[in-house]
Amino acid sequence: MNEKAAVLRDLHRPGDPLILPNVWDAGSAAVVAEAGFPALATASAAIAAMLGYPDHEGAPAAEMFAAAARVIRAVDVPVTVDAEAGYGLPAAELVERLAEIGAAGCNLEDSDHAAGAMVDASAQADRIASVRAAAKDAGVDLVINARVDAYVRNAPDPLAETLDRGRRYLDAGADCIYPIMVSDADHIATLVRELPGPVNTNCLPGMTPLPRLIELGVARISLGPLPYIQALDALKALATRLAARQDPYA
Repeated sequence: MNEKAAVLRDLHRPGDPLILPNVWDAGSAAVVAEAGFPALATASAAIAAMLGYPDHEGAPAAEMFAAAARVIRAVDVPVTVDAEAGYGLPAAELVERLAEIGAAGCNLEDSDHAAGAMVDASAQADRIASVRAAAKDAGVDLVINARVDAYVRNAPDPLAETLDRGRRYLDAGADCIYPIMVSDADHIATLVRELPGPVNTNCLPGMTPLPRLIELGVARISLGPLPYIQALDALKALATRLAARQDPYA
């Protein structure tokens, strides 16, 4: 696990980013790994939907970890797990759960979904520091991708908020900062330039295209639940043609 965490951390390279077509089960993990990707990431929204629950910690933690475990068992490459906001688990227990399934890293987001707001920045920094300390105490290396929700929560000044939180989270022990859904190329350039650590962005339709993200120096690029949605769209098209007694392969 620690060797895989080291590999995962080294893959965060500005200009040569870690690209992650997020997966949700053993089958999708095998497909992406066989395509040559050196590391994988789960998508909590996709896994929750697959299990029949809403996103944002709507699924029981045990089921989410079990699904992530199946992904990890299916491949030989490092896997980072979308642990949402940590499911209310104490830092030591969260680290233990991740270590048990062999996760090389995790996402931790700074939203309180029950309250519908971002958590206090200092409290989240303390949470990250606690996870880092618990991992050290357990002899576990863990790549922490600290999500900043300023853009999805419509913060008054999302760029300034992300810079402030990003610096705090990196100081607390995070390895990478994930300003989810930032789409403005100038904002991305500023984050890459001013944050003292790797930046993770999204590659989604209508947002900054992949070549531009690479040019801007992003170190990690995620697709989130988009691969899962596209897989379901393909199934829907097939099922619709079959239901209409049409040749599904025409």
